[in-house]
Amino acid sequence: MNYFLQANKNILTYSLITLIVIPIFGFNFFISFVGNILLLLLLIPLLLLVLVFIGFNSYKSKISTCSNCGTISLSWSKSCKNCGAGLENISKNNQLDKKPSESTIEVKAEEVK
Repeated sequence: MNYFLQANKNILTYSLITLIVIPIFGFNFFISFVGNILLLLLLIPLLLLVLVFIGFNSYKSKISTCSNCGTISLSWSKSCKNCGAGLENISKNNQLDKKPSESTIEVKAEEVK
């Protein structure tokens, strides 16, 4: 019997807590407590996902593209690291916000003889 109590100490502890909590606070309290824990387990990853999304959008708004060479850089640098052109004159509507159809180059096929 002593081995059984040592091996199942967690089960025995939780069952005693349950048997004490239910008569004192009621079955409704126990169900709402378990429901709130499950709700937290669902909402915490959702909250983390929202925070990652906000951080990504904040980072995306700081990216600018050099109009001279097309190098992508962060907005806190004042000049392009590739060609040295000033980045102050670049508008916030950079290449990342454009639709792909606006950036596509039309190519005509010619037959080579």
